[in-house]
Amino acid sequence: MIGLLKDTRKNLMTGVSYMIPFVVAGGIMLALSVLLSGTAAVPSKGMLADIANIGIAGLGLMVPILSGYIAFSMVDRPGLAPGIIGGMIASNIGAGFLGGILSGILAGLIVYYLKQIKLPPSLRSLGPIFIIPLIGTFVVGALMYWVIGHPIASLMTFLTKWLESMGTGNLVILGLVLGGMIASDMGGPINKVAFSFGSAMVGTIDPVTGVPSATALSIMAGIGAAICIPPLAMGLATFIAPKKFTVEEKNSGKAAIVMGLVGITEGAIPFAAADPIRCIPANIIGGAIGSAVAMGLGAGNPAPWGGWIVAPVAQQPLMYILGTLVGIVITAGIVVILKKPVSLVDEEKLDTADVLDIDLDIEIM
Repeated sequence: MIGLLKDTRKNLMTGVSYMIPFVVAGGIMLALSVLLSGTAAVPSKGMLADIANIGIAGLGLMVPILSGYIAFSMVDRPGLAPGIIGGMIASNIGAGFLGGILSGILAGLIVYYLKQIKLPPSLRSLGPIFIIPLIGTFVVGALMYWVIGHPIASLMTFLTKWLESMGTGNLVILGLVLGGMIASDMGGPINKVAFSFGSAMVGTIDPVTGVPSATALSIMAGIGAAICIPPLAMGLATFIAPKKFTVEEKNSGKAAIVMGLVGITEGAIPFAAADPIRCIPANIIGGAIGSAVAMGLGAGNPAPWGGWIVAPVAQQPLMYILGTLVGIVITAGIVVILKKPVSLVDEEKLDTADVLDIDLDIEIM
């Protein structure tokens, strides 16, 4: 077990390397559908809606694949079913990519101990293809639903009530809070609470003016700014300091820029999953400050969406973009300062480890 946890970074990187094609394919398809529709929303009709659904399907597989291949890196092929199914459950209960990381590690640990059980000779051949995946999937699924799911639901309820109780007296402080929440887990439960709060505010019509209040538009501007900061910042960081990112991450950086421009925060997930200790705090700080700057400078956003694609309909669009730029520079700067250069030796070790995992698995089967 100590050896498994000691190689956590390698396991995370393996999961990320298998996840990246799903993020790129799904994210770019979704981004293109939004971009071609000309509106700050996912198209709901016609061919563009179909393209959007293809992209959404790809992004929907992102967390299960991440989880499954973290487990695969830890315990080989028997970990795939518990890991992927656990990752799907993490998505369904709203645990996001952090829940996927947790489910992958849980699956790896559980399968590791199941493999230590000595089966009778008559059942030994059924172990890796029937007994271990079945029991492992049940245990991981039970933990995700009955142990992890309830705290996540309670956290979402608490955060929603907390935001409602804050009021709008000091928009800058509220912007710091909402921006940090949006950038913290990039589509996960905390992000969704903040986004839902802003969307609800924009959807509330002032009975006198017949339009959303200026406060509601300001809140959504802060949220919209924070949505695009993580992916755009990670993309920028790969250009500023290419030696601190792997080849796969540099390729993901290009896709992250496209996704960030049209308000898809998930473009930053490969970076956060591979290096959560450095990337997540950087995202939170940049997202919080960028959101507060946009709100403090009087930007407003009538569209329940984010990224630069909403700038044409925003109030004070230059202030909105300025807020995003401030956040992007801060996040990218922190990441570049904190990350260490990636040596060719490290990349070769990771690639070799993946190949050995696959080769050993083939020999076993």
